[in-house]
Amino acid sequence: MRRPCLGANDRRLLRNATSIVGVDEVGRGCLAGPVVVCGVRFERIARQPLIQDSKALTARQREEAAEWVLRSCADWLVLEVWVELIDRLNILQAVVLAMRTCVRALAEPGAVVVVDAVELDGERPAIHAPVGADASFFSVAAASVVAKVHRDRLMVELDGRNPGWGWRQNKGYGTAEHRRALAEVGRSYLHRKTFRWSPVIR
Repeated sequence: MRRPCLGANDRRLLRNATSIVGVDEVGRGCLAGPVVVCGVRFERIARQPLIQDSKALTARQREEAAEWVLRSCADWLVLEVWVELIDRLNILQAVVLAMRTCVRALAEPGAVVVVDAVELDGERPAIHAPVGADASFFSVAAASVVAKVHRDRLMVELDGRNPGWGWRQNKGYGTAEHRRALAEVGRSYLHRKTFRWSPVIR
């Protein structure tokens, strides 16, 4: 099935701006590992059908799309928010902090910013935060893809150093396999202590 090309919403905002910054996060609902926040800045929007909500792409397509984004955007930033900060601040405030950092680093004068459904009050320039922005804004979808690829690679690496919870497959999400391992083995230092889960009993 042919995917629609995103970009119309971004181009509309670019009529009154010099560039557009898209910001998104991946891993917010995981039981283990960091949240990864990415911001990307575009001065123009190309027609690239691979730039979609990262959940709509295969792993190979995401890799290809992420490489294209990093070659084509004007600037980008990836931040890893680790478990200690998540547990100290709570997950929402940790994500907000990282997103504010991305916006302040990337939003030059004249830029417009779009964030996926997270309100960042008090920032300049003003932030657009529609729900589902990763499925309707090219810039946010691009950030989502880069964040997803970065985090997936990181979780595979962490699985190699910390076997037993299946992170190579589940990427830290609360799958039945992951929750069963938690019930049998317990937490690692990379599990979020403030998150609860329902164990799966054999």
